Amino acid sequence: MSDAGRSDHVRRRRGRARPSPLPIRDGVDATRVVLRSGPELTVGDALLASSSLAGLSPHDLEVRAAVGDIVDADGRPVDLDAPSRVNVSLYLYRDLPDEVPIPFDLPVLYRDENIVVVDKPHFLATMPRGRHVTQTALVRLRRELGSDTVSPAHRLDRLTAGVLLFTLRPEVRAAYQDLFAARIARKEYRALAPADEALADPVTVRDRIEKTAGDLRARVVDGPVNAVSEITLVEQTGGQGVYLLRPHTGRTHQLRLHMASVGVPIVDDPLYPDVRPELAARPDRGDFSAPLRLIAHALEFDDPLTGEERRFESMRTVFDRHPA
Repeated sequence: MSDAGRSDHVRRRRGRARPSPLPIRDGVDATRVVLRSGPELTVGDALLASSSLAGLSPHDLEVRAAVGDIVDADGRPVDLDAPSRVNVSLYLYRDLPDEVPIPFDLPVLYRDENIVVVDKPHFLATMPRGRHVTQTALVRLRRELGSDTVSPAHRLDRLTAGVLLFTLRPEVRAAYQDLFAARIARKEYRALAPADEALADPVTVRDRIEKTAGDLRARVVDGPVNAVSEITLVEQTGGQGVYLLRPHTGRTHQLRLHMASVGVPIVDDPLYPDVRPELAARPDRGDFSAPLRLIAHALEFDDPLTGEERRFESMRTVFDRHPA
């Protein structure tokens, strides 16, 4: 999920996700695969057809099955030769992809028995997805803290830096996740973009944003409003401006799209207003010199367990650059 948008991965949830029957290994969860084929295929063939297991061979599956590392939702070992069934969930450990190391620290801003708040750097994903697995804030924290119970209460987009909250105990996870699902947590972002004095007074953008699978960018479409952002120019220097952004909703890429829509796209954004493949490809080559200048600057909420008012602020600024 995104700058503002991906922070609300639990929004409108109808129920809590069922825990994996396989234990976490070295900070990494087992992969859940939902079979999309019926009895015309075997379970093994249906698994090999899954895009999330690309590169896995029949021998790889046989080795995992032989040691009980492919199980169903109840933890029972799976027979690869049995007929497949549509929408059945299976769990297994996949091979970890080769990843470009993200050479930036993950400072802890606050920690108690229930939560840990970190200052996420640019380029580090919140949690595993696709080719980003070990180079994620979640896996790093699990390994650094020696705890498999660490879990994100919300998310930040991989390109966005700043304040990110994790829970440390399963029994408190829902209470903190619900702060974001119910939009109770208050968030402030900072962005660097061309200065526009017309935005010195707060401007509120209201529209409808949708993002479809396979499309890199979110888009504004007709329909009821589902995305609201407040944008204010708070500082100017050399033709550039620092903007205070307050998202009141959490759609994918909401702040990035809204900034571009009012004529001040965020500096070094590889997607808005136009796709810039050469900029997007730099981190995969180990070039981190052009981070998206968007920071999740502050997170504020009343603690759901103690009632205490909490506010956490990032130590990062939109002027920070990284070495190539």
